[in-house]
Amino acid sequence: MKEVTAIASILLLISLFHQEISHASSTPPLTGRNQGFEGSAATRTLKQEQEQEQAHEVHCSRERSKAAWEVIEEYLMPFVEREDYKISSGCRLHPDNDLFRDQEQHKIHLDVNEWRCGYCKKSFRAEKFLDQHFDNRHYNLLNVSRSKCLADLCGALHCDIMMKTKSPKTKCNPAAAARNRHLCESLADSCFPVNHGPSAGILHDFFLRQFCDAHTCSGKRKPFSKGGKKQTSVFYLAISILTLMLLPIFYLLVFLHQSEMRKKTQELKRIPKVGGKTKPS
Repeated sequence: MKEVTAIASILLLISLFHQEISHASSTPPLTGRNQGFEGSAATRTLKQEQEQEQAHEVHCSRERSKAAWEVIEEYLMPFVEREDYKISSGCRLHPDNDLFRDQEQHKIHLDVNEWRCGYCKKSFRAEKFLDQHFDNRHYNLLNVSRSKCLADLCGALHCDIMMKTKSPKTKCNPAAAARNRHLCESLADSCFPVNHGPSAGILHDFFLRQFCDAHTCSGKRKPFSKGGKKQTSVFYLAISILTLMLLPIFYLLVFLHQSEMRKKTQELKRIPKVGGKTKPS
């Protein structure tokens, strides 16, 4: 009886061992599962990062948009303010239609090598690093759905002159000149409709002369022919300060000279006449 029980126990152990081997062979190794899971997780992370990067990627040049706004601010807005004209929000030159306008207004220039973010107060050594900070940290503040890319108007506004990227020896392209002139004239029509009053008519004609007429290959017309915002030169400022400093010194010298002359005149009056008659004793 004991022999039968022992044989049955041995057979049971053999059966259990066989099942364990079969289960182990059908199950993939633990390392393989971990590697597969990690690879899948890495793929998902990379895909999410790419989707996030594409989500806030802006196809608009900040540098050229800045140049376009500098042209508007220097060569257009002084004349608009002189006519007391309000540009409508439908005009592409309106500040609200500049994609980067809000970020540009949140730039704080403290010193030559110190720029500060107006959103989070972080400081940077140069403006280009602040621009990178805006692109990386505050891209969500760009209203891409409503604003437009001001850099798209650079052809009409002569941004290359402001940026000094166009060589004077560059050969003129008649097709590009005609395309830029058409864009320029459409801006004049939409921003300063002639049927909106005398001021709009004056600015419409001004815009054509200031910007659009230069889009030609004849070489006779120059952009910004009407001039721009008057800026005080450093030389003029230095001369003014020097004049204010020297003016009191000049008046002091004049005063001292006149005092000295009066003193000499009084001394001459006190000297008796030589060879005059003496009074009898």
